[in-house]
Amino acid sequence: MTLTRDFKDTVKARADRDPAFRKALVAEAVNCLVNNDLETMKTLLRDYINATDGFEFVAAAVKTPSKSLMRMLSPTGNPQVRTLSPVFRYAVEREGIHGFAVAV
Repeated sequence: MTLTRDFKDTVKARADRDPAFRKALVAEAVNCLVNNDLETMKTLLRDYINATDGFEFVAAAVKTPSKSLMRMLSPTGNPQVRTLSPVFRYAVEREGIHGFAVAV
């Protein structure tokens, strides 16, 4: 069976209409970080950024060059906590998330 829509378009469309979906992307990225699943965390953050404001806007908001942000969240990227923290802060503030229940 072939897909009728591009996956990124599907994620963006869902994120545009469903605030709970955006919050779930951020919360799951945090859970992945806590559980040391960095590959999934980077994928979720990439999907979240692409589905919301885009890399250029987020990079400006977190005061990081957009190319650096893209590289850090790429499959071969190796982000550090000091570079991830502003990205998580941005997403949490954007979505109005006030607490996390971390699944360990």
